[in-house]
This record gives sequence, C-alpha cells and structure tokens, in this order.
Amino acid sequence: MGFSTDAIHVGQEADPSTGAIVAPIYQTSTYLQEALGKDKGYDYARTAHPNRRALERCITRLEGGLTSFVFTSGMAGIDAVFRLLRPGDHTILSDSVYGGVYRLTTQLLVQFGMEFTFVDTSCAKNVAQAIRPSTKMLYIETPTNPTMLVTDLAAMGSLARERNVTLVVDNTFLSPYFQQPITFGAHIVVHSMTKYLNGHSDMTGGAVILTRQEDADKIYFLQRSTGAGLAPMDCFLVSRGIKTLAVRMERHNQNGMAIARHLEAHPKVKRVIYPGLASHPQHEVAKRQQRGFGAMIAFDLGSLAAARRLLDHVRLCSLAESLGGVETLISHPASMTHASIPAEVRAKTGITEGLVRISVGIEDVEDLIADLNQALDHI
Repeated sequence: MGFSTDAIHVGQEADPSTGAIVAPIYQTSTYLQEALGKDKGYDYARTAHPNRRALERCITRLEGGLTSFVFTSGMAGIDAVFRLLRPGDHTILSDSVYGGVYRLTTQLLVQFGMEFTFVDTSCAKNVAQAIRPSTKMLYIETPTNPTMLVTDLAAMGSLARERNVTLVVDNTFLSPYFQQPITFGAHIVVHSMTKYLNGHSDMTGGAVILTRQEDADKIYFLQRSTGAGLAPMDCFLVSRGIKTLAVRMERHNQNGMAIARHLEAHPKVKRVIYPGLASHPQHEVAKRQQRGFGAMIAFDLGSLAAARRLLDHVRLCSLAESLGGVETLISHPASMTHASIPAEVRAKTGITEGLVRISVGIEDVEDLIADLNQALDHI
C-alpha cells in the first residue's frame, strides 16, 4: 500500500464490535481478567492499551521499522534510547541538537558515567575522527534544530556498520513522509510526535522506532517500568493527525519553500538557512535523501535587537515554542528552545542572537508573507 493509505488505515481499522469507522478511546486504567492468569491481551493501561498499540503499529509501518513504542513526550522517548547505554559508553551527537537533548545529556546522563561528544555531523570526517573504542551510539538530527544542517544518512549508516555503532536519527523535522532514515541504515528513529505527526498543537508525545528485537525488548521494559507510555486520549489525537500527514506535509513544503525564497530576497534578512535553497551547504545531500524540504526555516537578522523587533510585531505568526502545527509558529532559539545551552556553545554552533526559527504552517502563504513583511518593516 502507499504511504497515505497506510497512514489512514494501519492501526486504524473499524471497531470489530460495533463497526465504528473510528475506533473508540479506551479511557480505562485496568482491564477485566477472565480468570486468574487469563486476560484479553491487556491488564493495566500503564503496560499497554489498545490505542497505544494501534498507534505504534501505524508508526512502525510509516517508518519501515520492526516495532515502535510511544511515550509521553519526545524527550521521554529520547531518554529511553539513551538508557540503552551503560556507564563508560560514549555517544557522538550532532552539535546543534535541540536544547532539551543537550540538557539531558550534559547535565543528567553524565552523572551516570555516560560520555558525550558534540560534533558537526554534516561532515562525515568529523564523526569518524570522534569515534573511540567506547563509542556505542551515534545520535543524529537532520536537519538540525535550529541551524538546519543536513547530515548524509547513507554515510552515517556505512560508518555505523563499519564501527559497530548504533545509529539513532531524530526525524521530527521531516516526518516519515519526507525522510525514512531506516532505509539508509539507521537502527533507531525518534520523533517528537507533538510536532508533525500530530500536527495540531494539542498534545505532547514521542515515538521510538526500532529495527532490532534486542533493542525493542529493552525499550518496552523501560516504557512499562517508568510509566512513560502515552495515554489513550493522546494516542487517539496522534492517530487522527497522522491520517492527514501526507496532505499536510505537501502544503507545509510548498509554503516553506515560498517563505524561504521570499526571506532570502529580503534586504533586511542577512541569511536564510533552508535545505531547499541552492544556497544551503548541504542542498545536494538533502535532495538525495529527502522527498521534500519541509517547513522549518532559520534566518538571521544580524542582532538581538532586530530579532526582537520582528518578533514583537508579527501578528499572524505566533511567537511560541514548538513546531509542526498547522499554524505558523516563530521563535528565538537563543532565548527560548536553546536557552539551556551555554552562550559560548550556541555561538560556536551558529545559534546567534539574531537567529529566528520559523515553523511555516499551512495558512495561505500570501497572508504569511504579508505578516512577515510588515514585521520586517519595523527593523
């Protein structure tokens, strides 16, 4: 079946007991046991429930994995992945990862003896040079948040195989509609489902897609033991959102390209970073491994004062954290999503005081351009 067909039907079959086209929300904490040691596949909602299992089936199919597990947030899922490591194990990460990942690794997980190195993964040579005998994991964001650098997934897949390292890819920015890292050799894919998979800014959730049974067994044990599995209502909301993922991503992509081109031509914008533009340093890599360029754009206005003027005057674009909703969201990474990263590290990785990140929604693009133009007029 095609992607859109799978997104609409896998894990979203009609309810066999009533024929309801939309399966019910199983809003229950526990399940009746038919007899001692005998149930109908469910005993307690923390362990599993029908809405969670259905959503996990759908996400597994879309990413091409072996199995999936969904969590209360993207960070809960990412934390579970890092718990596959042991004290002394070393991980290489993209150097401009989401601020929450930087905080988790450098302030929490290091206390348990894990070691982390941040490198520019858009250069495969940097990654190869950073590998140690103790390196167990390579954690990639592509494109990176918020600097939009693209990592060559085929090169990372080959390197992971050669060095016997687990390759983890955060696919949140593009969704499986535009990019499927497992086809390039990724062993694990993670998502903040809060973003494009759900698409409506009305829940938080994360997903971990596995390709190896030994990893899947460990992740399920962690999900069940820590109580971080996603609740029925939130699973329902993501399942509903996924049904329109393909059509939403096409519109996001169309609008994203139009906004990127407009900003690149605007005299008050110093630089636009968008993989769909020929000016992007990894444009050709993006063309090889992505079916589209998405709707995440970073652009630099040169100073904090200029960024503040823009953000203070947008009307249609909403000044808010998060991304991937049908509405356009705009943010200042240095003081919002990446504020937990030390200033010197932000500067080194290109997260400047003048950098603005925009998650382009699916509104009429002419209205978005008009809003950005009037805000830019205040600079």
